[in-house]
Amino acid sequence: MPTARATALPDAEIVAALRCGEEAVFSDLVDTYSPGLLRMARLFVRDRAVAEEVVQDTWVGVLHGIDSFEGRSTLKTWIFRILMNIAKTRAVRDGRTLPFSALQDPGRVPEAAVDADRFLDPEHPRWPGHWAVKPEAWPEDALLAAETRERLTEAIEGLPATQRTVISLRDIEGWSSEEVRNALGLSETNQRVLLHRARSKVRAALEDYLQ
Repeated sequence: MPTARATALPDAEIVAALRCGEEAVFSDLVDTYSPGLLRMARLFVRDRAVAEEVVQDTWVGVLHGIDSFEGRSTLKTWIFRILMNIAKTRAVRDGRTLPFSALQDPGRVPEAAVDADRFLDPEHPRWPGHWAVKPEAWPEDALLAAETRERLTEAIEGLPATQRTVISLRDIEGWSSEEVRNALGLSETNQRVLLHRARSKVRAALEDYLQ
């Protein structure tokens, strides 16, 4: 089995290789997913050092659990679920509040409405729910400026945990709606509500800064 970019192989082949103890394939998985796992862990725990421990524990969990992987989700989703379970347990142990019950019914948490015309239709073929038009007051060079990117990061970090998780997976990690729903156990409606609210707040923060 070729070891270069082993993650490009079908999940079944990767799983078979892991079960056979092929270290090169495992190493490729670690290299590919660890940066995203670390970013995800930081959504749950208090600092980078703890997040790195969570990522290490995740990979141990992958090795211990690979024989029981049934393929009901993608391997990637399964790995991230392991991380989220470990991170949530660590956060509770460290006394960090995680209101993730709001994932199941975000509609019960009232928030200010945002003009619908700021966003593309949820059924848009390429960019469902994304910002419709970048305001003329947002010059391209400003959007690319390091300071603006920092403001964007700050806006995302300031979101409620549930919204921060969904927008991070969708807009930073590039996950599909289906992947997010499977990883977090969300309905399509709840995922859409959380993402819309998160994008609305981030856009408002950028508008305040750039205007």
